[in-house]
Amino acid sequence: MLILLSASHKNSTFDVLEKLSVGGGSSATRMVAQHGPLSGAVVVATCNRFEAYLDLNEPYGVSPLPAVYAAIEAVSASSGLDADLLRDNLTLVHGNGVAEHLFAVTSGLESVVVGEVEIAGQVRRALEQARANGTTSPELERLFQRASQTSRGVKNRTGIGSAGRSIVRLALELAESRVSDWSTARVLLVGTGRYAGASLAALRDRGAENVRVYSPSGRAVGFATSHGIEAVPTEDFAAEVARADVVVTCTLRDDHVIDAALITGGRNEIGMDPFEIAGATADAPARLCPADAGPAAPPQLIIDLGLPRNVAPDVTLVPGVELLDLETISIHAPLEELNATSDAREIVGKAARKFSDVAEEQSLTPAVVALRSYVFELRDAEIARARSRGDSSEATEAALRHLAGVLLHAPMVRARELARAGEQDAYLTGLDALFGIDVTLPAAGAADAAGTGAIAS
Repeated sequence: MLILLSASHKNSTFDVLEKLSVGGGSSATRMVAQHGPLSGAVVVATCNRFEAYLDLNEPYGVSPLPAVYAAIEAVSASSGLDADLLRDNLTLVHGNGVAEHLFAVTSGLESVVVGEVEIAGQVRRALEQARANGTTSPELERLFQRASQTSRGVKNRTGIGSAGRSIVRLALELAESRVSDWSTARVLLVGTGRYAGASLAALRDRGAENVRVYSPSGRAVGFATSHGIEAVPTEDFAAEVARADVVVTCTLRDDHVIDAALITGGRNEIGMDPFEIAGATADAPARLCPADAGPAAPPQLIIDLGLPRNVAPDVTLVPGVELLDLETISIHAPLEELNATSDAREIVGKAARKFSDVAEEQSLTPAVVALRSYVFELRDAEIARARSRGDSSEATEAALRHLAGVLLHAPMVRARELARAGEQDAYLTGLDALFGIDVTLPAAGAADAAGTGAIAS
């Protein structure tokens, strides 16, 4: 049985998502180690969602709740979040709904910015990490590979993602009213990871020409050289933050890279009054300062794309600084209904149904194997009996083998039909009543009705 524990910008707070993004991603190994029936776990942890996809190997009809509770305890141990808090913030999805949800997520239909292009790569890397940790399973492999295929189908056959939709681009759209001319704006990019390239491309698309980069991990020079921009050394970082009109942070550091003290220190370092703001009016007067104070600081916009947050909230206490973080961006994100096309949803739905059909057919495989073994034993016994009576002709043996195949054809077809209809119990009851074949099914990969809801305490 496939199970999903999901927290995202739709059902959880950014404080919880921030903590899950730090420690939750390492919880897959704990989950599999702590609960024997869990045969696999893949965790997708991004800036706007945490999702644990679990493969539960239990007999058909067994409740998944013990596995769910064990998984929550593992996430709690990894993230430091209380288990009760996690139960309040995680949504449980099981059965057919798991595939449809992952396919929609991978296609960008569940993102803050519908159609964003980064999520497909993040899902793919989550599977690669699970492989490296030894926590994947054949059913999870099939699920995630099919999700990638579906994402490509959505991208190729619809307009979703065609404009390179992303959190970065939405943030810059929201910043338009604060930046009069991107070509003259002084921009500082903090971070050189996967998101940095997308951020730089989006900035250049807006017309930004004066861009510098700083890397807390010391990779600024390499990134700057390959992208044709200027690198900022560590000793100049505070001053460069103070000079910038726009700062975009997208680093994977667990601690704050920018805070109020760094900004005010940088302003002092370059001889700028850390408290007076250029362009102050009668309606918004500048603070009176001594005659020998330095020039007033320009208004600044800091765009924090990191989770955990790269920028401390106290920067908003510094005069002239405006902070645009992921929580604010998500509030202003376009409504899903205005972005997702019906074609994309239809592709996802069809792919999920196909995935579930295969899983449902496979759910009765043990019963079909048991029936085949029963019939083949009877066939082999009849062949042996014929030989003992002196009839060892190939024609007799071929006829008995053909008859066995004919007899099995209808039950095998009915097995697929009943499995797709969710009537596995009827098939099992029939086998037991007619032939005395008693089969206990393992949990199907997706062969139960879709379910979504809160987690019972």
